[in-house]
Amino acid sequence: MKTKSIVASLLLGSVFNSSPVVHAATQAKQAAHQAPKVNGTAGVYFRTIKVDGLDIFYREAGDKSKPTILLLHGFPSSSHMFRDLIRDLAPNYHLIAPDYPGFGQSSAPEPTAYNYTFDNLAATMNHFIDALGLKQFSLYVQDYGGPVGFRIASARPGLIQSIIVQNANAYTEGLGDALKPLVAYIQNPGESTIGPIKGVLSIEGTKWQYTDGAEDVSEIDPDSYITDQYYLNRPGNQDIQLALFRNYGTNLLLYAEWQAYFKKHQPLALVISGKNDKLFIAAGAMAYKKDLPKAEIHLLNGGHFVLEEKHEEAAGLIRSFLLKNNIK
Repeated sequence: MKTKSIVASLLLGSVFNSSPVVHAATQAKQAAHQAPKVNGTAGVYFRTIKVDGLDIFYREAGDKSKPTILLLHGFPSSSHMFRDLIRDLAPNYHLIAPDYPGFGQSSAPEPTAYNYTFDNLAATMNHFIDALGLKQFSLYVQDYGGPVGFRIASARPGLIQSIIVQNANAYTEGLGDALKPLVAYIQNPGESTIGPIKGVLSIEGTKWQYTDGAEDVSEIDPDSYITDQYYLNRPGNQDIQLALFRNYGTNLLLYAEWQAYFKKHQPLALVISGKNDKLFIAAGAMAYKKDLPKAEIHLLNGGHFVLEEKHEEAAGLIRSFLLKNNIK
């Protein structure tokens, strides 16, 4: 089932006023609205593009002449999880953050109409990259963004200027005990294993992902997990999420391929993970050093959605990392 957002347009002048002065002012406002703002006043724009016959929603901010960062979100969120980081970085970079099919404001066809696998999400995001004409970018991945983004990077290494990892896994060392219900469901999907998985899709499960491991729970905006839950609760969305859960094991089978990509191509890498995450634990963040010895690793005092508390700290680390590597 597909949900569409209604985004109100700014009223840029009265159709009844034909004054040249008013007309010129209106044209200036329209130009400002159509192009991302720069010089510290970066606005965020909410756009939709047709990809693979689907409406793919994305957030965009910053000057297109500056280095691009493509931000790939995790479960159970959407590009909404990057809202603060985008505003932090937009004065210096061009930011693009899409919603996958079945997530956020993008089309959410039934599993009979769209094959919800990580291979297919990566294929759609590959086509999204080409539709926008992105030639090179820094790739930011969190949670599901890891298996989607690492598929893209390993297949098209020439696109990647750097990789920024936040609570996204490519090593068995990173698999925490909190993933055991998912592993059980992958190995034996059925009545005996689906109960705990459905708990993950509940408001309690979504809230836990945001609050567990947080340094200060009072800094976690409830609108974040309530927004995610709204999308999860849409009719038919549980079937979409269960299909992706069942397919998640394909990601573990690709760990060796992604590690080979890291080792061969040595992409510039920054890891800024929440160290208290029980899903993708800190050992998985440190494991990137095995194949990327020059990787810069910072374990922030937070959980799985560490940007809720630490987006400014993360933005500072990203700016410093990109500048020192001459991505500017």
